[in-house]
Amino acid sequence: MPQENGRPTPIPLTVLTGFLGAGKTTLLNRLLQDPALSDTVVIVNEFGEIGLDHLLVETVDEDMILLGAGCLCCTVRGDLIAALEDLLRKRDNGRIKAFRRVVIETTGLADPAPILHALIAHPYLSLRFRLQGVVTVVDAVNGCSTLDEHPEAVRQAAVADILVMTKRDLAGAEPDQLAARLRQLNPGARLEGPDVPAETLLGGLFGLDGKSADVREWLGAEHAAPDRHGEHRDHHHAHHGHGHHPGHDHHHDVNRHDAAIRAFHLVSDTPVPRPAFEMFLDLIRSAHGPKLLRLKGLVAMADDPERPVVVHGVQHVVHAPVTLDAWPDADRRSRLVLIVRDLDPAFVERIWDAFLGRPRIDGPDAAALSDNPLAIPNG
Repeated sequence: MPQENGRPTPIPLTVLTGFLGAGKTTLLNRLLQDPALSDTVVIVNEFGEIGLDHLLVETVDEDMILLGAGCLCCTVRGDLIAALEDLLRKRDNGRIKAFRRVVIETTGLADPAPILHALIAHPYLSLRFRLQGVVTVVDAVNGCSTLDEHPEAVRQAAVADILVMTKRDLAGAEPDQLAARLRQLNPGARLEGPDVPAETLLGGLFGLDGKSADVREWLGAEHAAPDRHGEHRDHHHAHHGHGHHPGHDHHHDVNRHDAAIRAFHLVSDTPVPRPAFEMFLDLIRSAHGPKLLRLKGLVAMADDPERPVVVHGVQHVVHAPVTLDAWPDADRRSRLVLIVRDLDPAFVERIWDAFLGRPRIDGPDAAALSDNPLAIPNG
């Protein structure tokens, strides 16, 4: 099998999530008819809930189905980690056809953060699989009310790399309001319609052709570029809390969730010392891990600036960094995207600046951080 640094080349893995009734099954059925997915393993939580009957050919074993396109569908009734380990054993032993990609379809009520955490925290699976992206399906008819009523739906949208809006033709004017709300909640995500091509959804930084995708797109830089204070330009009027803001006469406050969940960028124009970067990651994940919903980025290390390092993180765990052979575009800056809950971006920026030797201390925590950049303020 292909090797990377003496080990098997990691298998790209995509997480497909979305709230109940959003249209994940319809999207998955369409994707599976694309010949490009003929060597894909699809993992679903309960096979009986998925309408794939027209694609079935034969049962491989009790929990594995061979689909008409040649994909495998592994039904997860137990532990996801155990299912992935079993798939790898069968693949390595030649008991099933070697697959090139895995798609995990979560239940509608799933919080994707623990799933991502499990994928990158496991010492073996983190070597054999590489998170390619999170695709979240959102129902245009009920999307706003679902975000109002279900925290799981908010988390699903917040951690997405791609948001797929379904049922637009049934929703009247609702899609525009929902799209604006999703852009506030996750400005770095790409917003697509239900007919999005498979290669768009399942491409990404680690494509099967071995080439890196556009990093600006992967990092959401076009939509979430920070100003000099680290705030999103399109968040200028956001984050007024959970109630109605006096200056707005909306039916409801579209930013009611955004006061808790934020996405922002950290950027460095100069290469980053590796020890400083590792200490920064250790500090953020150890002190604020539960609040770190997602971290991803491309970093120029001072000891090897011509070969950027790709990082993925969820909560307390950061995936083993991957070094690319070369920069995929002309932009050589280090760029990190963080999606956080109840964590002040300005505080994280001050820590980042302190580790890079460019402290910009202000506010109530100034004294503590000036004396000790590792200090963590209360709250």
